[in-house]
Amino acid sequence: MVDSSTSDSSTADSSHSQDGRSAGRQLQLETHGLDVIGDAERKGTPRTLFWPWFGANVSILGLSYGAFALGFGISFWQALVAGVIGIVFSFLLCGFVAVAGKRGSAPTMVLSRAAYGVRGNRLPSVVSWVLTVGWETVLCALATMATATVFGRLGWGGGTGTQVVALIVVAGLTVVGGVMGFDLIMRLQTVITVVTGVLTVVYIALVADHIHWSTVSALPAGSAQEFIGALVFMMTGFGLGWVNAAADYSRYLPRTSSGRGVVGWTAFGASVAPLLLLVFGLLLAGSSSKLNAAVAADPIGALTTILPTWFLVPFAVVAVLGLVGGAVLDIYSSGLALLSAGLRIPRYLAALVDGVLMIAGSIYIVFVADDFLGQFMGFLTTLGVPIAAWCGIMLADLALRRRDYDEADLYRPRGRYGDVPPTPLLLTLGATALGWGMVTNSAASWLEWQGYLLGPFGLGGKTGAWAYANLGVLAALALGFLGTLALRRGRVREQEAQAPSPTVDEGAIV
Repeated sequence: MVDSSTSDSSTADSSHSQDGRSAGRQLQLETHGLDVIGDAERKGTPRTLFWPWFGANVSILGLSYGAFALGFGISFWQALVAGVIGIVFSFLLCGFVAVAGKRGSAPTMVLSRAAYGVRGNRLPSVVSWVLTVGWETVLCALATMATATVFGRLGWGGGTGTQVVALIVVAGLTVVGGVMGFDLIMRLQTVITVVTGVLTVVYIALVADHIHWSTVSALPAGSAQEFIGALVFMMTGFGLGWVNAAADYSRYLPRTSSGRGVVGWTAFGASVAPLLLLVFGLLLAGSSSKLNAAVAADPIGALTTILPTWFLVPFAVVAVLGLVGGAVLDIYSSGLALLSAGLRIPRYLAALVDGVLMIAGSIYIVFVADDFLGQFMGFLTTLGVPIAAWCGIMLADLALRRRDYDEADLYRPRGRYGDVPPTPLLLTLGATALGWGMVTNSAASWLEWQGYLLGPFGLGGKTGAWAYANLGVLAALALGFLGTLALRRGRVREQEAQAPSPTVDEGAIV
């Protein structure tokens, strides 16, 4: 582990006010990696979690989810219920995972070792890394396309040159935030929260006259299967995209912090903006089939078509900042996941590596790919299955524990948590195989092999009524959770009966 005497800039604890924000302290590069945050460096209260989670989810992209939901062929009211349940429930899962952070003061994918073993945890760490790199890539690409669209409408040129410059700026902001680490992220998210919050309200006021309730209310209702499909998509698009990073910020809180406060402020901060944006996005998309279709190709840029010209530049600011807010949290957590997967380099270099991959992926989306929504939905659903399985196992393991994690044994293969315990790994593989067999992604040709259990289970096969309900995500979450409760209770009791371990030795895996 990193010695606390050489760790992150947070050592000047006295320079922080009680709510955890900096009091004019100079920013420094965070050098914490996978190590446990020392007692002297833990600060703040659960309410400080509101800022990073709100800032990461106040993106204008939330409006586009209205079009995504209606794309399942359901009515406004069905989409609203599916969105509310999907958003709130999935972010509550984040809140519960965040409790592990204050109980163990280590990154999410290190705390996951208690369930998976020290080296067995590398499997979910790799999946987590791919998911977070994918998300930061999507957000970076969307910000680039939105900027180009705005410049095109203003007549300032929205072609390749504009896209290149926009990509450099967006990627630069994201990479700098991820490399600098926790301190800068907390300050940046506070600024993003205020700026994007105000400008989003202005946007809503300016386009409110484009809402036609008679058209929205006339949308026909869809089937139960289509409703479930929209609900699962909302879960994977919001909370399930964050669960694997939920403890990365709560780990800086004192262990005496309220667990209910951690759950509540995480879920509230993350949910409030998406809920409001979803409602307005549903009203806009439901009022115009043309806008609804345009969002599929350019989810952010399409929203500029109903704006007055004078607000296009502020819109570009709110769009870019909102997407950068999410991308910064992703690149920070993706670097930690990469370290947990076994790469032994400093955290800031891991974030830099992920930044390079993000830029490469963004170039593909912006300049090569021609079907954004299909690939995006396929990506979310495919990785949503193993992440749901991991989440179920992680939450069940956390629920079974009555004591804080033993810090040293999180890094010791011969410690109480084991090295490569077979049960959680087999449970993850089984839940993933079950889940992939119950989801389909026809819009992404490279995923047509999925859905192989829909026929054998009597659900109508890949073209039946249940084909797009994406039940596999819910099945993986349930199997992971219930399987862990049934099979690991005794093992957890044995672990907690052992005496506290000594300080981590040189043979530990960081």
